[in-house]
Amino acid sequence: MSNTTTTAFEAEAITTKERTQLQLVTKRFFRHKAAVISLIGFITIVLFAFVGPYLWQWDHRIHTEIPSWAPPSPEHPFGSDRAGRDMMGTVMRATGQSLKVALVVALGSTFIGAVVGAVAGYYRGWVDALLMRLVDILFVIPFLVITAAMAGNVRGGTTWWHMALILMVFGWLGTSRAVRAEVLSLREKEFIEAARSVGGSDLHIIFRHLIPNTMSVIIVSATLQIAFAILSESTLSFLGLGIQAPDTSLGLLIQAAESSAFSERWYLFYIPGIFVILIALTINFVGDGLRDAMDPRQTMVRR
Repeated sequence: MSNTTTTAFEAEAITTKERTQLQLVTKRFFRHKAAVISLIGFITIVLFAFVGPYLWQWDHRIHTEIPSWAPPSPEHPFGSDRAGRDMMGTVMRATGQSLKVALVVALGSTFIGAVVGAVAGYYRGWVDALLMRLVDILFVIPFLVITAAMAGNVRGGTTWWHMALILMVFGWLGTSRAVRAEVLSLREKEFIEAARSVGGSDLHIIFRHLIPNTMSVIIVSATLQIAFAILSESTLSFLGLGIQAPDTSLGLLIQAAESSAFSERWYLFYIPGIFVILIALTINFVGDGLRDAMDPRQTMVRR
């Protein structure tokens, strides 16, 4: 072998290094400009909702020193409502409550969907048929009708926690189907056969091998669940069936300002609406970036 060839191999050994799967996914994600910008935007909204109230002088409650129907100004950037609430402080509170619903729904429904999908795909047969027919039935039930009926029967008014639990009833359906499809192919792999051969129980195989290997599908589904929960909560609150006063949410603010949407107080309607759109849009772009980054067809190159 010539000195030139040897030098080339040495240079390659010095300048290249093995990357872990996490490093590959992270690198591919940050190449997705729309996803990165959306992630920054979503984090900014989260900080606005949960850190902003500690930095802003007004909260979401009524203050006698705040004039009614004040237009946007340096002192009240989002204006004030009829009751004399500073709308910037109120939007912070509303965004925080809506995000709480979305995050709880994303975690809870993703967990339920992952377990149901993994169990159905692993056992197949009558277990798979039973669970998937349940999913099919829930899919054809009118979502808004059932959730509205459930929310309307909550004693003492619907809180953000009640809203999250109600939305979880339907939020896991898509995740279960996606995870089931992955598990149907994974259960025939050699590492699953090896786990069975050494005496691994079904629960051990499902929770230690199958679900971790479907994590890419689970993570993407979780991000999309946030958008689903935000839009659903806003819709139900707009209809008067979501979070109830004296608490607030983005949908409730839109519903309260509906009558003044096209008058001189347009900002009371459009500002909460813009926040709903931004949350749903940014998290969808983040989900797209994660889906592309975790595409198994791109895991062949590790250098």
